[in-house]
Amino acid sequence: VQLQASGGGLVQPGGSLRLSCAPSGSIFSISGMGWYRQAPGKQRELVATITGAGSTNYADSVKGRFTISRDNAKNTVYLQMNSLIPEDTAVYYCNARIKMRIWGTFDDYWGQGTQVTVSS
Repeated sequence: VQLQASGGGLVQPGGSLRLSCAPSGSIFSISGMGWYRQAPGKQRELVATITGAGSTNYADSVKGRFTISRDNAKNTVYLQMNSLIPEDTAVYYCNARIKMRIWGTFDDYWGQGTQVTVSS
């Protein structure tokens, strides 16, 4: 299975984007999901995570501007990004802990990344 992310693009400072991510094939269960980002020349960093029960965690740099949510019926995680600033420019990666079979274990899966560019 692959995680497929979408919703990136070019936006002006102060604008908004909504990212989505879901597995491409059949799975048994998903626990935690999250978004990470990597800017040129920097390490990948956590943006936001959400547990299966809906508890959320955010990087200090995005608190109050970004909102992570999930639709368990669709196995989809979203990242609503508002008040975007140039420093948010990065490739955004989704992550999910997925159990493929009932007798399996939860393993980490990563999406292919979607580019977000904030520029005037």
